[in-house]
Amino acid sequence: MIALKDLFGSGCDFIAGAASPEQIPRNFSLPEVVFAGRSNVGKSSLINAVVGRRNCARVSKSPGRTRQINFFSLRNRILLVDLPGYGYASVSEKIRRSWDELMASYIREKQNLRRIFLLVDSRRGIMKDDEKFMDLLDDLAVVYQIILTKIDKINSVSETIKPIESEILTRPAAFPAIISTSAEKNIGISDLRREIASFL
Repeated sequence: MIALKDLFGSGCDFIAGAASPEQIPRNFSLPEVVFAGRSNVGKSSLINAVVGRRNCARVSKSPGRTRQINFFSLRNRILLVDLPGYGYASVSEKIRRSWDELMASYIREKQNLRRIFLLVDSRRGIMKDDEKFMDLLDDLAVVYQIILTKIDKINSVSETIKPIESEILTRPAAFPAIISTSAEKNIGISDLRREIASFL
């Protein structure tokens, strides 16, 4: 396996964006791992922490700023994929539906998809929008793993994890291990890096 410092030590390169199903690249041969979750859950911040760069993925305090699927390459060995956030982004219902269709199209078509990291805000736990997305992944038999974000903002990680562990036991496509992270405090980043590197 490639050393973590070699894979993550030189940042990442943005290589493509897709705002519609027709724009999804279909000529990539590298393994792909996906970051998904509700708007403002911290996807871009976590990607930046993982690759060791502050501005690889654009970070915004306003929900719904990631409006396309963004593809980033790590040393031309593996692709990190940033999906648009779902949930409470202040956009029209038409735009939300188009994002849902875009994400579903990508997930259905991708042959190199190794895992979806489903980010869940530790302060809120699994919400209805997360459950709907998990239903889709369960139906498509696409393996996903819960990544708790912003754990520096809560008092007890163990108490937060308990109901989530119970939930994923009922989910056929859910990977059983939960990774707890904080992009701000650099907590759990090494664990997530090792998980990503395992697909090489």
